[in-house]
Amino acid sequence: MEPVPPEVLQQVAAYFSILSEPMRLKILNVLRDGEKCVQDLVEVTATSQANVSKHLKVMMQAGVLSRRAEGTSAYYSVSDDLTFELCTLVCDRIATRIEQQAQYFRAFSLTPLNVTQAKVKG
Repeated sequence: MEPVPPEVLQQVAAYFSILSEPMRLKILNVLRDGEKCVQDLVEVTATSQANVSKHLKVMMQAGVLSRRAEGTSAYYSVSDDLTFELCTLVCDRIATRIEQQAQYFRAFSLTPLNVTQAKVKG
């Protein structure tokens, strides 16, 4: 297997860094239902317009979002649905891990018999 060129690794890392910010994920989740203007995003995310605009700019520069102007408003949408597929894969993996951890803890939980025995010994 050939080593991956550093330029490629840098681009992949940059893409993942875009998705590593919780506010950006929140914005992407809102945009899942379709394009929204900045004011809609400000209201739904309960943050400032400056903060939303900062994150929109980063995602635009990375090619994750597209922008459409209409009058004095700008509407943003996700330019690549693969972004949602990636997020779904990650969420599914996290859910699977949490379920496995829950089963592990359930296996070691105290049953009524064990609780009774502990009271007798203590």
